[in-house]
Amino acid sequence: MTIGIIGAMREEITPLLELYKDYDSVEIAGNIYYDINYKGSKIIVAYSKIGKVHAAITATIMILRFGCENIIFSGVAGGLSNDLKVGDLLLASSLCQHDVDITAFGHAMGFIPEGKLFYESDKKLCSLAKDIAGEMKLDIKEGIVASGDQFIASKDIKDSIIKEFGAIAVEMEGASVACVCDNFNVPFCIFRSISDSADGQASVSFDEFLESSASVSAKFVYNLINKLIS
Repeated sequence: MTIGIIGAMREEITPLLELYKDYDSVEIAGNIYYDINYKGSKIIVAYSKIGKVHAAITATIMILRFGCENIIFSGVAGGLSNDLKVGDLLLASSLCQHDVDITAFGHAMGFIPEGKLFYESDKKLCSLAKDIAGEMKLDIKEGIVASGDQFIASKDIKDSIIKEFGAIAVEMEGASVACVCDNFNVPFCIFRSISDSADGQASVSFDEFLESSASVSAKFVYNLINKLIS
């Protein structure tokens, strides 16, 4: 089995690489992919760089170049729901693009013709994730995650995303990875650890909690990989 793991930033994959320790690396299209042989399976890890375009490129290379059969995105997100606090673990049930707007042509906000408004995560991977959460005695939240090429630090924008999509968290990559995987029929799931509250204090909170939040996601994904390949 070949599994791809993506983070947006170096900080989001560093805790994971530290857990695996031994790996080779290869540079493709200006990015580095870490190749890990683990318990008879192959794991490909990369940080895509920030944003939907970079994440889509990385997911595509993982599928076409490395033959990844499952894609997992691990990292941090801004919480939109009052039920989410910094450090909480979040499983995306589905994902949407909050910054797509062709409503002038009569389409719903976030919708692209011949695409989907919401991309649903793989049910098997989500079920395994919930099992892992139980074993680790973690309370994992689940809900819609909205992606867009902007760091949300405005209450007005936050409220707009909640109203339009019913999202409980916001980030900058997940929906593009979901779109790529959906088109290639590759199962995927998106895990996020909440690093900030996507409000006026978001930039301060994000810098403060990025490392610890990424570590929470990395440990969770590590256990998920063990469950998936066993």
